[in-house]
Amino acid sequence: MTVIQHLLEEPLVLLFTILFIGSVLGKAHIKGISLGLSAVLFTAMFFGHYGYQVSETVQNLGLTLFIAAVGLQAGPRFFRMMRTSGMQYGLIGMLIIVVAAAVTMAVAALFDLPEALAVGMMSGALTSTPGLAAAIDATGDGAASVGYGIAYPVGVLAVVLFVQLFPKLFRINLMQELEQKSGPKRSRQSPEVMMIEVTSESAHRRTLKELKAGRGTSAVVSRVIRGTRNIISLSDTVIMKGDKLVTVGLKEDLERVRDELGKESDDSFISADRVELRKVTVGAEDLIGKSLRELGLRSRYGVTVTRVERGGFEFNQHPGWRLEAGDVLTVVSSEDRVEEVEKLFSRRKLPVTNVHLLSLSLILLLGVLAGMIELPLPGEQSVSFGAAGGPLIIALIIGHFGRLGPIRARFFQPSNQVIRDLGLVLFLAGAGTTAGEGLVDTVAEQGLTVIAAGALITIVPMLIGFFVAWQLLRMSSVHALGSLCGGMTSTPGLGVLNKLVSTDDAAVAYAAAYPFALVFVTLTSQLLPLFL
Repeated sequence: MTVIQHLLEEPLVLLFTILFIGSVLGKAHIKGISLGLSAVLFTAMFFGHYGYQVSETVQNLGLTLFIAAVGLQAGPRFFRMMRTSGMQYGLIGMLIIVVAAAVTMAVAALFDLPEALAVGMMSGALTSTPGLAAAIDATGDGAASVGYGIAYPVGVLAVVLFVQLFPKLFRINLMQELEQKSGPKRSRQSPEVMMIEVTSESAHRRTLKELKAGRGTSAVVSRVIRGTRNIISLSDTVIMKGDKLVTVGLKEDLERVRDELGKESDDSFISADRVELRKVTVGAEDLIGKSLRELGLRSRYGVTVTRVERGGFEFNQHPGWRLEAGDVLTVVSSEDRVEEVEKLFSRRKLPVTNVHLLSLSLILLLGVLAGMIELPLPGEQSVSFGAAGGPLIIALIIGHFGRLGPIRARFFQPSNQVIRDLGLVLFLAGAGTTAGEGLVDTVAEQGLTVIAAGALITIVPMLIGFFVAWQLLRMSSVHALGSLCGGMTSTPGLGVLNKLVSTDDAAVAYAAAYPFALVFVTLTSQLLPLFL
Protein backbone atom coordinates (compact mmCIF):
# COMPACT_ATOMS: atom_id res chain seq x y z
CA MET A 1 0.00 0.00 0.00
CA THR A 2 2.91 2.32 0.76
CA VAL A 3 4.21 1.83 -2.79
CA ILE A 4 0.79 2.75 -4.25
CA GLN A 5 0.55 5.82 -2.04
CA HIS A 6 4.04 6.87 -3.11
CA LEU A 7 3.16 6.45 -6.79
CA LEU A 8 -0.04 8.45 -6.42
CA GLU A 9 1.96 11.37 -5.10
CA GLU A 10 3.39 11.71 -8.62
CA PRO A 11 0.97 14.19 -10.33
CA LEU A 12 0.83 12.42 -13.69
CA VAL A 13 0.35 8.98 -12.13
CA LEU A 14 -2.52 10.35 -10.03
CA LEU A 15 -4.13 12.08 -13.02
CA PHE A 16 -4.03 9.09 -15.35
CA THR A 17 -5.13 6.71 -12.60
CA ILE A 18 -8.23 8.82 -12.04
CA LEU A 19 -8.91 9.03 -15.78
CA PHE A 20 -8.48 5.27 -16.25
CA ILE A 21 -10.70 4.21 -13.36
CA GLY A 22 -13.31 6.84 -14.20
CA SER A 23 -13.41 5.77 -17.85
CA VAL A 24 -13.90 2.12 -16.90
CA LEU A 25 -16.70 2.94 -14.47
CA GLY A 26 -18.32 5.27 -16.99
CA LYS A 27 -18.77 2.45 -19.48
CA ALA A 28 -20.76 0.32 -17.01
CA HIS A 29 -24.51 0.19 -17.74
CA ILE A 30 -27.26 -0.44 -15.22
CA LYS A 31 -30.61 -0.95 -16.99
CA GLY A 32 -29.42 1.17 -19.89
CA ILE A 33 -28.13 4.03 -17.75
CA SER A 34 -24.45 4.91 -17.47
CA LEU A 35 -22.49 7.77 -15.93
CA GLY A 36 -20.27 8.25 -18.97
CA LEU A 37 -17.43 10.72 -18.45
CA SER A 38 -19.11 12.02 -15.29
CA ALA A 39 -17.74 8.89 -13.60
CA VAL A 40 -14.36 10.64 -13.69
CA LEU A 41 -15.79 13.26 -11.30
CA PHE A 42 -16.92 10.67 -8.75
CA THR A 43 -13.61 8.80 -9.02
CA ALA A 44 -11.72 12.04 -8.45
CA MET A 45 -13.94 12.83 -5.45
CA PHE A 46 -12.97 9.47 -3.94
CA PHE A 47 -9.27 10.25 -4.29
CA GLY A 48 -9.82 13.81 -3.09
CA HIS A 49 -11.44 12.48 0.07
CA TYR A 50 -8.14 10.76 0.93
CA GLY A 51 -6.11 13.91 0.38
CA TYR A 52 -4.93 13.58 -3.24
CA GLN A 53 -5.15 16.70 -5.39
CA VAL A 54 -4.87 17.27 -9.14
CA SER A 55 -3.12 20.50 -10.10
CA GLU A 56 -5.31 23.59 -10.46
CA THR A 57 -3.47 24.38 -13.72
CA VAL A 58 -4.63 21.06 -15.17
CA GLN A 59 -8.17 21.84 -14.08
CA ASN A 60 -8.15 25.30 -15.69
CA LEU A 61 -6.63 23.97 -18.90
CA GLY A 62 -9.39 21.38 -19.12
CA LEU A 63 -12.00 24.02 -18.36
CA THR A 64 -11.00 26.35 -21.20
CA LEU A 65 -10.64 23.51 -23.73
CA PHE A 66 -14.02 22.06 -22.83
CA ILE A 67 -15.92 25.35 -22.83
CA ALA A 68 -14.35 26.48 -26.12
CA ALA A 69 -15.30 23.19 -27.81
CA VAL A 70 -18.88 23.55 -26.56
CA GLY A 71 -19.09 27.09 -27.94
CA LEU A 72 -17.67 26.11 -31.33
CA GLN A 73 -20.16 23.27 -31.59
CA ALA A 74 -23.19 25.34 -30.56
CA GLY A 75 -22.24 28.56 -32.38
CA PRO A 76 -23.54 27.80 -35.89
CA ARG A 77 -26.83 26.47 -34.52
CA PHE A 78 -27.34 28.92 -31.64
CA PHE A 79 -27.68 32.17 -33.58
CA ARG A 80 -29.43 30.57 -36.56
CA MET A 81 -32.17 29.12 -34.39
CA MET A 82 -32.89 32.58 -33.00
CA ARG A 83 -34.19 33.45 -36.48
CA THR A 84 -36.36 30.35 -36.95
CA SER A 85 -39.34 28.65 -35.39
CA GLY A 86 -36.82 26.68 -33.35
CA MET A 87 -36.83 29.65 -31.00
CA GLN A 88 -39.81 28.16 -29.15
CA TYR A 89 -37.65 25.17 -28.22
CA GLY A 90 -34.90 27.52 -27.16
CA LEU A 91 -37.39 29.34 -24.95
CA ILE A 92 -38.16 26.06 -23.17
CA GLY A 93 -34.45 25.60 -22.53
CA MET A 94 -34.11 29.12 -21.17
CA LEU A 95 -37.30 28.81 -19.09
CA ILE A 96 -36.00 25.67 -17.39
CA ILE A 97 -32.74 27.42 -16.48
CA VAL A 98 -34.54 30.51 -15.14
CA VAL A 99 -36.89 28.39 -13.01
CA ALA A 100 -33.96 26.30 -11.77
CA ALA A 101 -32.12 29.47 -10.74
CA ALA A 102 -35.22 30.76 -8.89
CA VAL A 103 -35.70 27.45 -7.08
CA THR A 104 -32.00 27.37 -6.20
CA MET A 105 -32.27 30.82 -4.62
CA ALA A 106 -35.36 29.71 -2.70
CA VAL A 107 -33.90 26.46 -1.33
CA ALA A 108 -30.60 28.17 -0.52
CA ALA A 109 -32.48 30.67 1.63
CA LEU A 110 -34.83 28.04 3.08
CA PHE A 111 -32.11 25.54 4.05
CA ASP A 112 -29.35 28.12 4.61
CA LEU A 113 -27.04 26.51 2.04
CA PRO A 114 -23.64 28.04 1.18
CA GLU A 115 -23.73 29.81 -2.18
CA ALA A 116 -21.09 27.62 -3.85
CA LEU A 117 -22.87 24.45 -2.72
CA ALA A 118 -26.22 25.76 -3.99
CA VAL A 119 -24.92 26.79 -7.43
CA GLY A 120 -23.14 23.45 -7.77
CA MET A 121 -26.38 21.66 -6.92
CA MET A 122 -28.18 23.55 -9.67
CA SER A 123 -25.55 22.40 -12.17
CA GLY A 124 -25.86 18.83 -10.91
CA ALA A 125 -29.66 18.88 -11.02
CA LEU A 126 -29.41 20.03 -14.66
CA THR A 127 -26.61 17.50 -15.33
CA SER A 128 -24.59 20.40 -16.75
CA THR A 129 -20.83 20.13 -16.52
CA PRO A 130 -20.34 23.57 -18.18
CA GLY A 131 -22.54 24.94 -15.41
CA LEU A 132 -20.30 23.31 -12.82
CA ALA A 133 -17.24 24.76 -14.52
CA ALA A 134 -18.77 28.24 -14.42
CA ALA A 135 -19.85 27.78 -10.80
CA ILE A 136 -16.35 26.84 -9.67
CA ASP A 137 -14.88 29.71 -11.66
CA ALA A 138 -17.35 32.23 -10.21
CA THR A 139 -17.19 31.10 -6.57
CA GLY A 140 -13.64 29.81 -6.38
CA ASP A 141 -14.98 27.22 -3.94
CA GLY A 142 -14.70 23.43 -4.25
CA ALA A 143 -18.07 23.11 -2.51
CA ALA A 144 -19.63 23.66 -5.95
CA SER A 145 -18.29 20.27 -7.01
CA VAL A 146 -19.73 18.72 -3.85
CA GLY A 147 -23.17 20.10 -4.68
CA TYR A 148 -22.87 18.84 -8.24
CA GLY A 149 -21.93 15.35 -7.08
CA ILE A 150 -24.90 15.22 -4.70
CA ALA A 151 -27.54 16.47 -7.16
CA TYR A 152 -26.29 14.84 -10.36
CA PRO A 153 -27.75 11.33 -9.74
CA VAL A 154 -31.10 12.90 -8.87
CA GLY A 155 -31.02 14.95 -12.09
CA VAL A 156 -30.31 11.91 -14.24
CA LEU A 157 -32.88 9.61 -12.66
CA ALA A 158 -35.69 12.19 -12.51
CA VAL A 159 -35.64 12.93 -16.25
CA VAL A 160 -35.20 9.28 -17.26
CA LEU A 161 -38.12 8.17 -15.09
CA PHE A 162 -40.36 11.05 -16.18
CA VAL A 163 -39.80 10.29 -19.88
CA GLN A 164 -40.73 6.64 -19.33
CA LEU A 165 -43.66 7.14 -16.97
CA PHE A 166 -45.44 10.12 -18.56
CA PRO A 167 -46.87 8.25 -21.61
CA LYS A 168 -48.02 5.39 -19.37
CA LEU A 169 -49.67 7.59 -16.72
CA PHE A 170 -51.56 9.64 -19.32
CA ARG A 171 -52.09 6.69 -21.68
CA ILE A 172 -50.64 8.54 -24.66
CA ASN A 173 -49.61 6.84 -27.88
CA LEU A 174 -46.55 8.95 -28.68
CA MET A 175 -46.32 8.06 -32.38
CA GLN A 176 -50.04 8.50 -33.02
CA GLU A 177 -50.08 11.90 -31.35
CA LEU A 178 -46.93 12.92 -33.20
CA GLU A 179 -48.60 12.36 -36.56
CA GLN A 180 -51.35 14.80 -35.60
CA LYS A 181 -49.01 17.70 -34.84
CA SER A 182 -46.37 19.50 -36.84
CA GLY A 183 -42.72 18.77 -36.25
CA PRO A 184 -39.87 21.09 -35.36
CA LYS A 185 -37.94 20.80 -38.62
CA ARG A 186 -39.90 23.53 -40.34
CA SER A 187 -38.53 27.07 -40.51
CA ARG A 188 -39.21 30.20 -42.54
CA GLN A 189 -36.76 28.82 -45.08
CA SER A 190 -38.33 25.37 -45.21
CA PRO A 191 -39.49 24.23 -48.66
CA GLU A 192 -42.99 23.19 -49.66
CA VAL A 193 -44.13 20.82 -52.41
CA MET A 194 -46.59 21.79 -55.13
CA MET A 195 -47.93 19.71 -58.03
CA ILE A 196 -48.23 22.02 -61.05
CA GLU A 197 -50.22 20.94 -64.12
CA VAL A 198 -48.85 22.45 -67.34
CA THR A 199 -51.69 24.16 -69.24
CA SER A 200 -49.73 26.91 -71.02
CA GLU A 201 -49.45 26.50 -74.80
CA SER A 202 -46.15 28.37 -74.78
CA ALA A 203 -44.64 25.69 -72.51
CA HIS A 204 -45.58 22.78 -74.82
CA ARG A 205 -42.61 20.87 -76.25
CA ARG A 206 -40.01 23.09 -74.63
CA THR A 207 -37.22 22.01 -72.27
CA LEU A 208 -37.00 23.12 -68.67
CA LYS A 209 -33.87 25.05 -69.59
CA GLU A 210 -35.76 26.93 -72.30
CA LEU A 211 -38.69 27.60 -69.99
CA LYS A 212 -36.38 28.96 -67.29
CA ALA A 213 -38.93 27.64 -64.80
CA GLY A 214 -38.01 28.84 -61.35
CA ARG A 215 -34.72 30.35 -62.46
CA GLY A 216 -33.53 32.93 -59.96
CA THR A 217 -35.92 31.58 -57.32
CA SER A 218 -35.91 28.77 -54.77
CA ALA A 219 -38.25 26.63 -56.89
CA VAL A 220 -36.89 23.48 -58.49
CA VAL A 221 -38.74 20.83 -60.52
CA SER A 222 -37.78 17.48 -59.01
CA ARG A 223 -39.68 15.24 -61.47
CA VAL A 224 -42.22 15.22 -64.24
CA ILE A 225 -45.32 13.00 -64.17
CA ARG A 226 -46.67 12.09 -67.60
CA GLY A 227 -49.61 9.74 -67.36
CA THR A 228 -48.37 6.84 -65.26
CA ARG A 229 -44.71 7.64 -65.85
CA ASN A 230 -42.34 9.41 -63.44
CA ILE A 231 -39.61 11.21 -65.40
CA ILE A 232 -36.45 12.48 -63.73
CA SER A 233 -36.25 16.24 -64.14
CA LEU A 234 -33.14 17.52 -65.95
CA SER A 235 -32.37 20.70 -67.85
CA ASP A 236 -33.00 19.02 -71.22
CA THR A 237 -36.25 17.34 -70.11
CA VAL A 238 -38.99 18.24 -72.65
CA ILE A 239 -42.24 19.43 -71.09
CA MET A 240 -45.58 18.59 -72.68
CA LYS A 241 -48.95 20.18 -72.12
CA GLY A 242 -50.77 18.14 -69.49
CA ASP A 243 -47.57 17.14 -67.66
CA LYS A 244 -47.61 17.50 -63.92
CA LEU A 245 -44.48 18.91 -62.34
CA VAL A 246 -43.50 18.03 -58.78
CA THR A 247 -41.99 21.33 -57.71
CA VAL A 248 -40.20 22.12 -54.44
CA GLY A 249 -39.42 25.57 -53.03
CA LEU A 250 -40.71 28.49 -51.00
CA LYS A 251 -44.43 29.12 -51.32
CA GLU A 252 -44.20 32.46 -53.12
CA ASP A 253 -41.73 31.04 -55.66
CA LEU A 254 -43.94 28.00 -56.29
CA GLU A 255 -46.90 30.28 -56.93
CA ARG A 256 -44.81 32.25 -59.44
CA VAL A 257 -43.90 29.09 -61.40
CA ARG A 258 -47.53 27.93 -61.23
CA ASP A 259 -48.78 31.19 -62.72
CA GLU A 260 -46.22 30.94 -65.54
CA LEU A 261 -46.90 27.33 -66.52
CA GLY A 262 -50.44 26.41 -65.56
CA LYS A 263 -52.37 25.60 -62.43
CA GLU A 264 -51.99 23.74 -59.17
CA SER A 265 -53.09 20.09 -59.19
CA ASP A 266 -54.57 18.25 -56.24
CA ASP A 267 -53.55 14.83 -57.56
CA SER A 268 -51.37 12.75 -55.26
CA PHE A 269 -48.12 11.34 -56.55
CA ILE A 270 -45.93 8.41 -55.68
CA SER A 271 -42.42 7.45 -56.72
CA ALA A 272 -42.28 4.96 -59.56
CA ASP A 273 -39.72 2.19 -59.54
CA ARG A 274 -37.15 4.09 -61.57
CA VAL A 275 -37.36 7.29 -59.51
CA GLU A 276 -35.58 7.21 -56.18
CA LEU A 277 -35.92 9.79 -53.41
CA ARG A 278 -33.23 9.42 -50.77
CA LYS A 279 -31.59 11.34 -47.93
CA VAL A 280 -27.82 11.54 -48.30
CA THR A 281 -25.50 12.64 -45.49
CA VAL A 282 -22.47 14.79 -46.32
CA GLY A 283 -19.34 13.10 -45.01
CA ALA A 284 -16.59 13.46 -47.63
CA GLU A 285 -13.84 15.79 -46.44
CA ASP A 286 -13.08 17.21 -49.89
CA LEU A 287 -16.69 18.36 -50.38
CA ILE A 288 -16.93 20.32 -47.13
CA GLY A 289 -17.26 24.05 -47.83
CA LYS A 290 -18.22 23.61 -51.50
CA SER A 291 -21.49 25.00 -52.80
CA LEU A 292 -24.22 23.06 -54.58
CA ARG A 293 -23.47 25.16 -57.65
CA GLU A 294 -19.82 24.11 -57.62
CA LEU A 295 -20.75 20.44 -57.33
CA GLY A 296 -23.12 20.61 -60.30
CA LEU A 297 -25.06 17.55 -59.17
CA ARG A 298 -27.81 18.07 -61.72
CA SER A 299 -25.59 18.62 -64.76
CA ARG A 300 -22.89 16.08 -63.90
CA TYR A 301 -24.85 13.33 -62.18
CA GLY A 302 -28.47 13.91 -63.21
CA VAL A 303 -29.53 14.31 -59.57
CA THR A 304 -31.76 17.05 -58.17
CA VAL A 305 -31.36 18.35 -54.61
CA THR A 306 -34.77 19.41 -53.30
CA ARG A 307 -33.99 20.34 -49.71
CA VAL A 308 -31.25 20.46 -47.08
CA GLU A 309 -31.41 19.57 -43.39
CA ARG A 310 -28.85 21.03 -40.99
CA GLY A 311 -28.83 21.06 -37.21
CA GLY A 312 -32.30 19.55 -37.10
CA PHE A 313 -33.88 22.21 -39.34
CA GLU A 314 -35.02 21.89 -42.92
CA PHE A 315 -34.06 24.51 -45.51
CA ASN A 316 -34.77 25.05 -49.16
CA GLN A 317 -31.94 24.14 -51.52
CA HIS A 318 -29.95 27.06 -52.89
CA PRO A 319 -27.10 26.98 -55.44
CA GLY A 320 -24.90 29.01 -53.09
CA TRP A 321 -25.50 26.71 -50.08
CA ARG A 322 -22.08 25.63 -48.76
CA LEU A 323 -21.92 22.15 -47.33
CA GLU A 324 -20.96 21.26 -43.79
CA ALA A 325 -20.19 17.84 -42.38
CA GLY A 326 -23.45 16.19 -41.33
CA ASP A 327 -25.73 18.10 -43.74
CA VAL A 328 -28.53 15.86 -45.01
CA LEU A 329 -29.55 16.38 -48.64
CA THR A 330 -32.83 15.08 -50.07
CA VAL A 331 -31.99 14.00 -53.63
CA VAL A 332 -34.13 12.69 -56.48
CA SER A 333 -33.02 10.65 -59.48
CA SER A 334 -32.77 7.08 -60.73
CA GLU A 335 -31.54 4.50 -58.24
CA ASP A 336 -28.10 4.09 -59.83
CA ARG A 337 -27.51 7.85 -60.01
CA VAL A 338 -28.59 8.37 -56.40
CA GLU A 339 -26.24 5.61 -55.31
CA GLU A 340 -23.41 7.24 -57.26
CA VAL A 341 -24.00 10.55 -55.49
CA GLU A 342 -24.28 8.80 -52.14
CA LYS A 343 -20.83 7.30 -52.73
CA LEU A 344 -19.57 10.75 -53.74
CA PHE A 345 -20.56 12.23 -50.40
CA SER A 346 -19.20 9.36 -48.33
CA ARG A 347 -16.18 8.25 -50.35
CA ARG A 348 -13.73 9.60 -47.78
CA LYS A 349 -14.38 9.30 -44.08
CA LEU A 350 -13.81 12.28 -41.82
CA PRO A 351 -10.43 12.24 -40.11
CA VAL A 352 -10.23 11.87 -36.37
CA THR A 353 -9.27 15.52 -36.10
CA ASN A 354 -8.57 18.55 -38.28
CA VAL A 355 -7.77 20.86 -35.38
CA HIS A 356 -6.04 24.06 -36.47
CA LEU A 357 -3.73 24.77 -33.54
CA LEU A 358 -3.21 28.44 -34.40
CA SER A 359 -6.97 29.00 -34.43
CA LEU A 360 -7.58 27.03 -31.26
CA SER A 361 -4.83 28.92 -29.43
CA LEU A 362 -6.21 32.29 -30.51
CA ILE A 363 -9.75 31.32 -29.53
CA LEU A 364 -8.58 30.24 -26.08
CA LEU A 365 -6.42 33.36 -25.66
CA LEU A 366 -9.21 35.72 -26.71
CA GLY A 367 -11.65 33.82 -24.49
CA VAL A 368 -9.44 34.06 -21.42
CA LEU A 369 -8.82 37.77 -22.05
CA ALA A 370 -12.56 38.38 -22.55
CA GLY A 371 -13.25 36.55 -19.31
CA MET A 372 -10.94 38.94 -17.45
CA ILE A 373 -12.90 42.06 -18.45
CA GLU A 374 -14.76 43.52 -15.46
CA LEU A 375 -18.35 44.60 -16.15
CA PRO A 376 -19.71 47.23 -13.73
CA LEU A 377 -22.88 46.51 -11.75
CA PRO A 378 -25.04 48.77 -9.56
CA GLY A 379 -23.73 49.30 -6.06
CA GLU A 380 -20.08 49.69 -7.08
CA GLN A 381 -19.84 46.00 -7.84
CA SER A 382 -18.50 44.33 -10.93
CA VAL A 383 -18.62 40.93 -12.56
CA SER A 384 -16.52 39.12 -15.15
CA PHE A 385 -17.35 36.12 -17.31
CA GLY A 386 -14.24 34.35 -16.04
CA ALA A 387 -12.44 31.35 -17.49
CA ALA A 388 -15.76 29.70 -18.37
CA GLY A 389 -17.97 32.49 -19.73
CA GLY A 390 -15.26 34.29 -21.70
CA PRO A 391 -14.20 31.35 -23.88
CA LEU A 392 -17.84 30.35 -24.31
CA ILE A 393 -18.89 33.74 -25.71
CA ILE A 394 -15.85 34.06 -27.97
CA ALA A 395 -16.28 30.49 -29.26
CA LEU A 396 -20.00 31.06 -29.93
CA ILE A 397 -19.28 34.18 -31.99
CA ILE A 398 -16.38 32.67 -33.95
CA GLY A 399 -18.24 29.38 -34.34
CA HIS A 400 -21.16 31.26 -35.86
CA PHE A 401 -19.06 32.97 -38.54
CA GLY A 402 -16.86 29.93 -39.09
CA ARG A 403 -13.81 32.02 -39.86
CA LEU A 404 -12.53 35.42 -38.69
CA GLY A 405 -9.23 36.51 -40.19
CA PRO A 406 -6.69 33.75 -39.53
CA ILE A 407 -9.02 31.93 -37.14
CA ARG A 408 -10.76 28.84 -38.51
CA ALA A 409 -13.53 27.46 -36.34
CA ARG A 410 -15.41 24.92 -38.45
CA PHE A 411 -13.73 21.83 -37.09
CA PHE A 412 -15.35 18.53 -37.98
CA GLN A 413 -17.53 16.95 -35.31
CA PRO A 414 -14.86 14.34 -34.37
CA SER A 415 -12.41 17.20 -33.80
CA ASN A 416 -14.75 18.99 -31.41
CA GLN A 417 -15.38 15.67 -29.68
CA VAL A 418 -11.65 15.15 -29.08
CA ILE A 419 -11.16 18.66 -27.67
CA ARG A 420 -14.34 18.52 -25.60
CA ASP A 421 -13.73 15.10 -24.07
CA LEU A 422 -10.08 15.80 -23.31
CA GLY A 423 -10.91 19.12 -21.69
CA LEU A 424 -13.84 17.63 -19.79
CA VAL A 425 -11.92 14.78 -18.16
CA LEU A 426 -9.03 17.06 -17.17
CA PHE A 427 -11.46 19.51 -15.62
CA LEU A 428 -13.46 16.80 -13.83
CA ALA A 429 -10.30 15.27 -12.41
CA GLY A 430 -9.29 18.58 -10.85
CA ALA A 431 -12.78 19.59 -9.74
CA GLY A 432 -13.44 16.14 -8.29
CA THR A 433 -10.34 15.98 -6.09
CA THR A 434 -11.17 19.45 -4.75
CA ALA A 435 -14.75 18.42 -4.04
CA GLY A 436 -13.74 15.15 -2.40
CA GLU A 437 -12.07 16.96 0.46
CA GLY A 438 -15.36 18.29 1.80
CA LEU A 439 -17.97 15.82 0.52
CA VAL A 440 -18.35 13.67 3.63
CA ASP A 441 -18.29 16.66 5.95
CA THR A 442 -20.93 18.48 3.89
CA VAL A 443 -23.31 15.51 3.81
CA ALA A 444 -22.78 14.92 7.52
CA GLU A 445 -23.43 18.56 8.29
CA GLN A 446 -26.42 19.12 5.99
CA GLY A 447 -27.94 15.63 6.20
CA LEU A 448 -30.92 14.85 3.99
CA THR A 449 -31.41 18.57 3.42
CA VAL A 450 -29.07 18.62 0.44
CA ILE A 451 -30.81 15.60 -1.12
CA ALA A 452 -34.21 17.29 -0.76
CA ALA A 453 -32.83 20.54 -2.17
CA GLY A 454 -31.35 18.72 -5.18
CA ALA A 455 -34.68 16.99 -5.84
CA LEU A 456 -36.56 20.30 -5.76
CA ILE A 457 -34.09 22.00 -8.11
CA THR A 458 -34.54 19.10 -10.53
CA ILE A 459 -38.26 18.36 -10.38
CA VAL A 460 -39.80 21.86 -10.27
CA PRO A 461 -38.09 23.21 -13.45
CA MET A 462 -38.68 19.88 -15.20
CA LEU A 463 -42.44 19.93 -14.57
CA ILE A 464 -42.89 23.62 -15.36
CA GLY A 465 -40.84 23.39 -18.57
CA PHE A 466 -42.77 20.37 -19.77
CA PHE A 467 -46.17 21.89 -18.91
CA VAL A 468 -45.38 25.07 -20.87
CA ALA A 469 -44.18 23.08 -23.90
CA TRP A 470 -47.04 20.56 -23.84
CA GLN A 471 -50.01 22.72 -22.85
CA LEU A 472 -49.19 26.36 -23.57
CA LEU A 473 -47.13 25.94 -26.75
CA ARG A 474 -49.23 22.92 -27.79
CA MET A 475 -46.26 20.77 -28.74
CA SER A 476 -46.71 17.06 -29.24
CA SER A 477 -45.62 14.92 -26.31
CA VAL A 478 -42.56 13.77 -28.25
CA HIS A 479 -41.44 17.33 -29.00
CA ALA A 480 -42.22 18.48 -25.47
CA LEU A 481 -40.25 15.61 -23.95
CA GLY A 482 -37.40 16.17 -26.41
CA SER A 483 -37.17 19.87 -25.59
CA LEU A 484 -37.38 18.97 -21.89
CA CYS A 485 -34.36 16.68 -22.25
CA GLY A 486 -32.53 19.45 -24.11
CA GLY A 487 -33.43 22.06 -21.51
CA MET A 488 -32.29 19.74 -18.71
CA THR A 489 -29.19 18.87 -20.82
CA SER A 490 -30.08 15.23 -20.19
CA THR A 491 -28.52 12.95 -22.79
CA PRO A 492 -29.63 9.80 -20.87
CA GLY A 493 -33.20 11.10 -21.00
CA LEU A 494 -32.97 11.55 -24.76
CA GLY A 495 -31.56 8.05 -25.09
CA VAL A 496 -34.60 6.61 -23.34
CA LEU A 497 -37.00 8.75 -25.40
CA ASN A 498 -35.39 7.65 -28.66
CA LYS A 499 -36.24 4.05 -27.75
CA LEU A 500 -39.92 4.97 -27.38
CA VAL A 501 -40.33 6.57 -30.83
CA SER A 502 -39.21 5.53 -34.29
CA THR A 503 -38.49 9.02 -35.69
CA ASP A 504 -35.80 11.63 -35.07
CA ASP A 505 -38.30 14.25 -33.87
CA ALA A 506 -37.23 13.86 -30.25
CA ALA A 507 -33.58 14.39 -31.16
CA VAL A 508 -34.44 17.45 -33.26
CA ALA A 509 -36.35 19.05 -30.38
CA TYR A 510 -33.47 18.19 -28.05
CA ALA A 511 -30.95 19.73 -30.45
CA ALA A 512 -33.03 22.91 -30.70
CA ALA A 513 -33.33 23.42 -26.94
CA TYR A 514 -29.91 22.18 -25.88
CA PRO A 515 -27.66 25.04 -27.12
CA PHE A 516 -29.83 27.65 -25.41
CA ALA A 517 -29.85 25.70 -22.16
CA LEU A 518 -26.11 25.10 -22.41
CA VAL A 519 -25.30 28.78 -22.85
CA PHE A 520 -27.75 30.08 -20.25
CA VAL A 521 -26.87 27.56 -17.54
CA THR A 522 -23.22 28.57 -17.94
CA LEU A 523 -23.98 32.29 -17.73
CA THR A 524 -26.49 31.79 -14.91
CA SER A 525 -23.95 29.81 -12.89
CA GLN A 526 -21.57 32.73 -13.30
CA LEU A 527 -24.08 35.35 -12.17
CA LEU A 528 -26.15 33.48 -9.58
CA PRO A 529 -23.59 33.81 -6.74
CA LEU A 530 -24.18 37.57 -6.85
CA PHE A 531 -27.78 37.02 -5.71
CA LEU A 532 -27.23 34.37 -3.04
